[in-house]
Amino acid sequence: MNKHDFILISIIFIISVIFFGVTFIVKNDNANVAYVYYENKLIKIIDLSNDELKEYTIKGYNGDVIIETKRNQIRVKEETSPLNLCSKQGWVTSSLETIVCLPNKVIIKIGSSKEEIDAVVR
Repeated sequence: MNKHDFILISIIFIISVIFFGVTFIVKNDNANVAYVYYENKLIKIIDLSNDELKEYTIKGYNGDVIIETKRNQIRVKEETSPLNLCSKQGWVTSSLETIVCLPNKVIIKIGSSKEEIDAVVR
């Protein structure tokens, strides 16, 4: 391994550490609600702060979408679609993750119930 290889590997390592650091800082740990959208319209806000397991049924394009929640986690338990990718995704716990069920036109985003400032324009 020559000098140029070492420099290239070092640069890639530094960039990856910065990327993961920024991702960790941006992650919203105060995420306690889930926003459920159907055809880009907000249809339900689900409180994720309960410890008990709860199920919600949402009408999707191809049929019912059954959403399951427990302590700051949410997942699609059952849905009707050709590949069932929504239910295979599993539990989502971070505000950086989103469940998108394209065949049923359902989107689930995790966020905070508090009003927060995203950006300031001067």
